[in-house]
Amino acid sequence: MSVEMAMNNDDREGSEALLKVKDLSLSFFQYTSGLRQTELKIISNMSLEAYSGEVLAVVGSSGSGKSLLAHAILGILPSNSRLSGSMEYKGQSLTPEKKEELRGKEIALIPQSTTYLDPLMKVSEQVMGSSEKKDKEVMRKRQTEIFQRYNLKAAVGRMLPHELSGGMARRVLVSTALMSSAKLIIADEPTPGLDERSLDETLKYFKDMAKKGCAVILITHDIEAALKISDRIAIFYAGTILEEARIEDFRNDGEDLRHPYTRALWNALPQNRFQAIKGHQPMQDELNGGCVYFERCSIRTEHCSKDIPQLKRISGGLVRCNNVS
Repeated sequence: MSVEMAMNNDDREGSEALLKVKDLSLSFFQYTSGLRQTELKIISNMSLEAYSGEVLAVVGSSGSGKSLLAHAILGILPSNSRLSGSMEYKGQSLTPEKKEELRGKEIALIPQSTTYLDPLMKVSEQVMGSSEKKDKEVMRKRQTEIFQRYNLKAAVGRMLPHELSGGMARRVLVSTALMSSAKLIIADEPTPGLDERSLDETLKYFKDMAKKGCAVILITHDIEAALKISDRIAIFYAGTILEEARIEDFRNDGEDLRHPYTRALWNALPQNRFQAIKGHQPMQDELNGGCVYFERCSIRTEHCSKDIPQLKRISGGLVRCNNVS
């Protein structure tokens, strides 16, 4: 059963999502010993919507599959992948051909790995991208202004990627999205390697992009960073979304949060109870066919081990839990 995503504030009433992802599942085919082919499921029955003027954070720990969500939207998955479900951009089906047409133009990725930079091309040329000769001077001026915001000296533009420090390379990647005219920005772990000041500035620029009408999807493991700028937070766990909450739901000691995992994340923060979550996120071959959070859940019942809970709308948010109403 699919779920239409909830309208979380009056400003979205009657508006269309820029991006709709519905019942998305992703798996990979691999060969094991004896040339036996196996299917590894990474994402299962996942739905989300991104709206112009908002920052949607997708928060999950390492190995949850959240980076592959970005690759699925952009159409840059490897050939041994299988993708099902539907995606729409501006109300039109996001086909492989459409993804290729929009990628780097209307849909921009700030990748997790700095290896996405071309090792043989000067940094400034990569940030500016391809443009007409008459536009080069305008683009170069804009690139210089953006570099100044990130404390990147003019000399950095003349460097090759291998000459950059990790933090510098991260800031260069963020600069590429600021240079584009994209309407949808997908930032995949854009803040590692940044000091606190640069981190806050980077987050501010994402928020500014949203204020100018872009839809921003921030993929991160850092829930504290997400809380600083997001309008909504989707909690990603073992290949699916367990809860989508409004930013205000994280106030009042998290009493308005719906899923036990989201509450556990909230309580694990140092400024809250600093209480560790017992157990570990299951690997894909450890899933029991029921709720992915079953083994760690404090409110589980036998029913939870057998049936996969569906996303349901509760109090202005979404939750995937059989025992929350």
